[in-house]
Amino acid sequence: MKIQHLVLMAALSATAFAAAPALAKDWTSVTIAMEGAYAPWNLTNPDGTIGGFEPELATVLCAHMKVKCTVVASDFDSIIEGLNSNKFDAVMDSLSITPERLKVIAFSLPYANTPAGFETVKGSPLENLAGTGTALKLSGDPAKDKAEIDKFRDAFKGKTIGVQAATVYTKFLDDNFASVATIKEYKTTSERDLDLIAGRIDAGFDDATAEQAAFQTKGNESLEYTGPQIGGGIWGPGQGVGLRQADTDLKALFDDAIKAALADGTVEKLSQKWFKINLAP
Repeated sequence: MKIQHLVLMAALSATAFAAAPALAKDWTSVTIAMEGAYAPWNLTNPDGTIGGFEPELATVLCAHMKVKCTVVASDFDSIIEGLNSNKFDAVMDSLSITPERLKVIAFSLPYANTPAGFETVKGSPLENLAGTGTALKLSGDPAKDKAEIDKFRDAFKGKTIGVQAATVYTKFLDDNFASVATIKEYKTTSERDLDLIAGRIDAGFDDATAEQAAFQTKGNESLEYTGPQIGGGIWGPGQGVGLRQADTDLKALFDDAIKAALADGTVEKLSQKWFKINLAP
C-alpha cells in the first residue's frame, strides 16, 4: 500500500488547486487516460492504438455527450496525480469508487461492477482453497468480514502474494493478509503473472475479469482461480470515470451518458463482448 499512499498524497496536493471554484466550461473535447495494459478493460493494439471494453464504451459515452474524445495511455501508478495536474480530463481504467479515492478525485456513476479474486498455478498447494467457485459479498462490518476471510486466510501463511501496485487490491491485501503473507507489488499484472508461473510467488490477487483474460493468454494456461470471488466492502459500488473534483459539469455529462448506456443495453452488450458476463452495476 506504500505506493498508493504516495500517489494519493501527491494527488491531494494537486487537488488543492484543481478543486478550486471554476467557471462552467463548454466541453467540446475531452482527453481520457487509460493504462493500455489491463486487458480486456483496455489494451494496446499492435498498431499502438488502445482497444478493449473501456475505449469502446468511451466512444459511446462521448457520442452521447457530443464531445470529441481522445484516449491517451498513462502509467497506472501516476494516473490520479496526472488527472489532478490537468494532464488529461478523465480516467477510465477499471478505477474502483472508494472512500479513499473520493478524498482526492470525483467519480461518475459506476459503469461496471466486478469481483476480485486470487489466482495460482494448477497443482499449487493453494489450489482449491475454501470457497473456490463461490462468490463472497463483504458486508462492510469488520467483524463479520474478518470471520469470512479467516476461512481461507490461514492458507496463505508464509506465502507470497503478488499484486499490481497502487490499486485497491493492494489495500485489501495489506489490510487482511500482510500479517501472515508477504505482499509483493508489481508495476503491471503481466509481470506478476510471469513471476507466478515461474514459482517466484505463490499467488496473485486482482480483478476477476482481468485474471480471466490473463488465463486465456498464450503461456498462461497453468493459471487458475482459487478461493471465492470477493465483492462489496472496500470495492464500493463499482468502477466509474475518475474526474477532477472541480469539473462538476463534466461529471454531469458523463453521468447522463452512463445512464443512457445502461438503459439502452450498451454496457451489457460491450461487457458480454469483452468479458462474456454482464458487468452492468
